[in-house]
Amino acid sequence: MDVCFSTIPQSEPTRTTFFFSSSPIKKQSCFTFPATRTRFLRRPISSTSAAATAAKTKKNGPSLSDQLKPLSAATLSAAPDRRLQSSNSKSTWVNPARPKRSVLSLHRHKRSAYAHNPKVRELRLFAQKLSDSAPSEAEFAAAIAQLPHPPTRENSLLILNSLKSWQQSYMFFQWLKTLEDSFPLETIFYNVAMKSLRFGKQFELIEQLANEMVSNEIPLDNITYSTIITCAKRCNRFDKALEWFERMYRTGLMPDEVTYSAVLDVYAKLGKVEEVLSLYERGVASGWKPDSITFSVLAKMFGEAGDYDGIRYVLQEMKALGVQPNMVVYNTLLEAMGKAGKPGLARSLFEEMIGLGLTPDEKTLTAMIKVYGKARWAKDAMELWDRMRENGWPMDFILYNTLLSMCADLALVEEAEKLFEDMKSSKVCKPDSWTYTAMMNIYGSGGNAEKAMELFDEMSSLGVALNVMGSTCLIQCLGKSQKIDDLVRVFDVVIGQGIKPDDRLSGCLLSIVAMCESNDDTAKVVDCLRLANPKLVGFLNSIQDETTRFEDVKDEFKVLMSSTSVESRRPFCNCLIDVCRNRERHTRAHELLYLGTLFGLYPDLHNVTQEEWSLDVRSLSVGAACTALEEWIGTLAKFVSKNEELPELFSAQTGAGTHKFAQGMASSFGAHVERMSAPFRQCEERGAGCFVASREDLVAWLESRASAPSAAAVTA
Repeated sequence: MDVCFSTIPQSEPTRTTFFFSSSPIKKQSCFTFPATRTRFLRRPISSTSAAATAAKTKKNGPSLSDQLKPLSAATLSAAPDRRLQSSNSKSTWVNPARPKRSVLSLHRHKRSAYAHNPKVRELRLFAQKLSDSAPSEAEFAAAIAQLPHPPTRENSLLILNSLKSWQQSYMFFQWLKTLEDSFPLETIFYNVAMKSLRFGKQFELIEQLANEMVSNEIPLDNITYSTIITCAKRCNRFDKALEWFERMYRTGLMPDEVTYSAVLDVYAKLGKVEEVLSLYERGVASGWKPDSITFSVLAKMFGEAGDYDGIRYVLQEMKALGVQPNMVVYNTLLEAMGKAGKPGLARSLFEEMIGLGLTPDEKTLTAMIKVYGKARWAKDAMELWDRMRENGWPMDFILYNTLLSMCADLALVEEAEKLFEDMKSSKVCKPDSWTYTAMMNIYGSGGNAEKAMELFDEMSSLGVALNVMGSTCLIQCLGKSQKIDDLVRVFDVVIGQGIKPDDRLSGCLLSIVAMCESNDDTAKVVDCLRLANPKLVGFLNSIQDETTRFEDVKDEFKVLMSSTSVESRRPFCNCLIDVCRNRERHTRAHELLYLGTLFGLYPDLHNVTQEEWSLDVRSLSVGAACTALEEWIGTLAKFVSKNEELPELFSAQTGAGTHKFAQGMASSFGAHVERMSAPFRQCEERGAGCFVASREDLVAWLESRASAPSAAAVTA
């Protein structure tokens, strides 16, 4: 199929106005691109013959660096010194049997520090002065008047390629178009100008120049399309990158390594896995050999999706093509293994990297610590830390803080204290705000309020600023220990340092309100909460007022949750239910649970199959879980009274905390089940925190409750 289109709109597009008067030829044209596309199926990689490779190299044309290489030679005098030429020349043997590269090379020719020709030296000095001038029309006019030599084709191209500022490059390029009786601006001029604009991330100007080339019938070569596509990717204009890539394919040009990698990355960021694989195999089938950057893109894509089979595919392809991974690829693969939940394979890959003689950097070690922490492999993580110290591997703040965060998740108090002391003795990585936050999280999880306060005093003496996360961990620890006066002092420091309390800190204060044992302590915490979130305190007072109607509570609840971050809405509702239960307001607690379910805060609370009905309270607090159990029992009693069909089994899932210090609700939930005399019993076969009851036992119990109203009234 042939596609005929015109890239010139009916009206002149808006362009940057310059003080030069120009009258370039603007000719509307209609030309035809061959749009035939071959759809490649997934197949094994095959080698490309030398003849096909040479033909394709000829089709692609020389690279931009090859085109710019003759500039110095073109501006030299006609009679060079033969003695100088012979003294500097070196004989190089070329293997005639080795084929040329199938696509453009990423390696650029090294340029000499200075040119021996005075003319070239003067032109480069002029380009340096022009780059240093201010990007204004007046400054540019003053600088261009000092041009040392006539603006011939070679001189102009040399100056344009030497300019460092994209503003000056664009202005100089526009000035070249105003010259009368001058040389025509060929493709190479546009490519050099676009290269400079790409560094400045000026995609709109690049696309404008590309459309100008089309309208003036100036051919767009491989370098032109590659520059447009890579600039669009850098500017996050993924739609434009794909659009120009399709246009490139319709012209029959073969993309180079940079273009292939850029488009693959665009598809990967858009989540188009099938398009990535199709383009990859289409490029390999056409003779393109992927490099390490390409495989890094593929590994990152599969890692984000947690696709272990995709990661194996990347490793197999690299092995088949003989591509040796570099540090970037190894780091990407290790992160992908961690997200895919394969710590054993990540460890094997890490040892393979060490066996090849590569020294891991900070990113590599951080990725491994995250993998071990997610898999809860504490022993392997600490052994890796010992190897870091023995081998002198580099460590930075992120690596140290990642280790401390892992210790906090795994409750490794002694190991965390050793790491913390090691950072204090380090000359490079001194503890920062996030380091102290991790340590306070460790002490806070273990309920060690004294150690947490010592860290707080140490931070104050050293001038280390407290962040909102660290203050939340410290306040939660003090609240659990009922050290309300210290809590108020810490909160005053937080406000005094200008830290704005977020929803997590507000939720922490609300949970402490539910735990307070005396009215005086409750009032102190509520005063702090009023400064952090006055709207939340207003709703708290409203639900504790017996005269507040349910419809008013519903409206206020909707307004409060709308102004709360998504991740904090369910914790807010849980804490509000706990407050009501602790104040003996059970009816209000059931109303709040209903509202939370109504507004989608508990989407997975009930699971129903033909064989089993289950209640999942793992995302609820203790008070909210007990309320949900009572509500569920009431619903089941209605089914029994109506003689409706019931499944064989009923279960309740409370979960089991994996943290050493985690206070799971299994014991509290089980105690509430015993107070209700419900027939639910823990089932060890299904794991910790699973309570089950048969249909016969549950129906018999519910019928006995119905015949004894006094027993049915017991809910706490």
